[in-house]
This record gives sequence, C-alpha cells and structure tokens, in this order.
Amino acid sequence: MKAMILAAGRGQRMRPLTDRHPKPLLKVDGRALIEWHIEALKEAGIKEILINTSWLGEQIPEYLGDGAYWGVKLTYSHEPQALETAGGIRKAIDFFENEPFIVVNGDVWTEFSYDKLLKQPSKSAHIVLVDNPEHNTKGDFLLRDDGLVVAEGNDCKTFSGIGVYHPDVFKEVPLDEPAPLAPLLRELMVEAEVTGELYQGRWHDIGTPERLEALNLSFQRRIKTIEYDGKL
Repeated sequence: MKAMILAAGRGQRMRPLTDRHPKPLLKVDGRALIEWHIEALKEAGIKEILINTSWLGEQIPEYLGDGAYWGVKLTYSHEPQALETAGGIRKAIDFFENEPFIVVNGDVWTEFSYDKLLKQPSKSAHIVLVDNPEHNTKGDFLLRDDGLVVAEGNDCKTFSGIGVYHPDVFKEVPLDEPAPLAPLLRELMVEAEVTGELYQGRWHDIGTPERLEALNLSFQRRIKTIEYDGKL
C-alpha cells in the first residue's frame, strides 16, 4: 500500500511561524513534523509516499530529498494553487495505481500505528477518529457500534486527518480545482460506504503556535520525568 502526506496548506493560523516555512517543516521535539509521519509510515512497511506541496513548497523536497535517508521513496505533487484535500488527492490519483491508499494530514502529530490500516477497507473509505480536543468539542462524525461512520449523532468524535481511501472516491472531483474532503465523506456516509475506528492514544492537531508550543513542552516534561524516575 502507498501513502500520501498532505502538506500543501498555507497554515494561516500558524502565522507568523508559517510566513517563512511551510507548516509540515515546523519542529516537534527537534524533528520536522512531516518527518514523524515518514518514520511512522516506514515502520508500518510503507515504502512509497507521495507528498503534495504548495505554499513555500520548494522547501519540502529540499529538506526531505528523495526519502533515501529513511529508506523510502518520496514523490512530490506540486500545486501552484492549493487544491484542498480532495483536490490535491485527485491531482495525484494516478500515483496509487487504482489501489487503496493511506492519507494523513501533514499538520497533525500522533503516535498512531499505520500498520493498522494496511488491510484494505471493505468500504470506499476507512477513517480514524479521536476523542474531541478542546478546540472541537462537538466532534465531526459518529462511529456506530457496527463500525460504520455517519455524519450526525449525539456522541460525535473528531476526524483525525488519517484515513484509507479507494481511488474511485475521487473520480468525480474536477482536476486541478480546489475541493474539500468532508463533503465527499458525507456523501459516502449516506451510502454506508465509510467505516471507522477510534484511536485514543496521543494525537495533536498542530493548528496554532500555542498548540505547537504545548506539544513541545510535553516532550520536555516527559524527559524530566524519565530522568527523575531513573534516579529513584
């Protein structure tokens, strides 16, 4: 299975940090955010990864190269105008050779194990949900007991930005035109074509400088705790 990391966004809420660097290159515990995804995908056995770029996009291949450092092959899809999630996937759809593929938002940080997604989904899409963070208390979608995901309910969870999709999901998306993913998912949910799972491990949406700072501080606290425990 191949994978795609979404890295084309402008990162308006992360300004001024993203005025000079694209958001996926911002550092988490000393490593670029996008490096965490590459390493985790490699650990799951995924060797071919496509990265879409737009804002300051030339910096990403300059920083990452061809992927040889991690033992993977990196391919890039540049968008002169950012095409949003579905539009970016549609532009690069031939890369996946009509096989299901993993997509992960480049602006989240997580310890999720991608090997859980290697089994091809029985439906058109399979998405990972997480418990609602403070900035999204109402959630996005409801995971039913039978594993299907629906658009509305009383206990909605937050879409993590991680999923597996069949290329057919994007066949009607106009080429080289901006298109969001959420409307496509809602259409598929009406047809009972989206399954899901709830991940309750570490996950952070790095949407603001404050959230990035808080995540980095959490690493510092963890290191201090380990050092303290080692002295006991």
